[in-house]
Amino acid sequence: MPLAGLIHRIMEEANQTEMIHFHFRPFSKLPEVQMLIFVTFLIMYLVSISGNSSIALIIWIYRSLHTPMYFFLASLAVLEICYSSTIAPLTLASILSMEKTLISLPGCGAQMFFFIFLGSADCVLLAIMAYDRFVAICHPLHYTLMMSWRLCARLALGSLALGFILAMQLTVLIFRLPFCSSKEVGMFYCDVLPVMRLACADTRVHEATLFVVGVTVLTIPFLLIALSYVFIVAAILKIRSAEGRHKAFSTCSSHLTVVLLQYGGGSLIYLCPSSSYSPERGQVVSVVYTFITPMLNPLIYSLRNRELKDALKRATMRFLPS
Repeated sequence: MPLAGLIHRIMEEANQTEMIHFHFRPFSKLPEVQMLIFVTFLIMYLVSISGNSSIALIIWIYRSLHTPMYFFLASLAVLEICYSSTIAPLTLASILSMEKTLISLPGCGAQMFFFIFLGSADCVLLAIMAYDRFVAICHPLHYTLMMSWRLCARLALGSLALGFILAMQLTVLIFRLPFCSSKEVGMFYCDVLPVMRLACADTRVHEATLFVVGVTVLTIPFLLIALSYVFIVAAILKIRSAEGRHKAFSTCSSHLTVVLLQYGGGSLIYLCPSSSYSPERGQVVSVVYTFITPMLNPLIYSLRNRELKDALKRATMRFLPS
């Protein structure tokens, strides 16, 4: 009887979990505003996908761009495509439906996992790109030796591995919490803090774990980036040629712009005390790093990088009819 009772209880809990669905908070109750937001988000998503795809394809086609710097840039572009596609399609469908778009508990967990996985890998990869620029500018004679293709592949795979481990641990930890009923997620996707607030249990341990993950993927990489740029700026100032200084600054300024956008938005959400978290502020800031930053990244890099700009022009001339 005790065994039968235990099995019955497990089956009841499983059925209850399957019945739980979340829905996302709408941006506005006005259909006209929702449609305007849908069109804006759709344009940003399409620009992001087309821009990042173009960069990855151009770097793959032109052998002159087969260098560690462009390898990491292509990897970042692919990550941005996957990252955007984790959030944008369901968000667009939810906005367009004008009604409550339901997402199951496992579906919410899957979206959260890929969001943390790809977002963490993105942040770590930006730190790796800063290290690549540090070696190129501060140790130009040893650049080829220090940044071998084997090391580049290991660094890129390492960023994915770290993101995967952190995402798996945090997602499993959160979705082992009990969720009492179907509720509204105070966001347009299954973000960590809004989902955690729907749990019917004490989440202090989970909030502390989230803070540790935030420090791991935001604070530590940002400090390494800042340290790299201290040495980079010192090395650039020693360059006698004005043209050489301008070229060195131009290759770093695009990366630094992306870093400030990515880390700035993430820090406002995940490194602030959870007691001060505001769903309204979180929704606005999340739009920056889920839609705006992936759209701006290819534009920033293509406009600030002369070699990539020239390659894009050559590719455009090749495929356009004469």
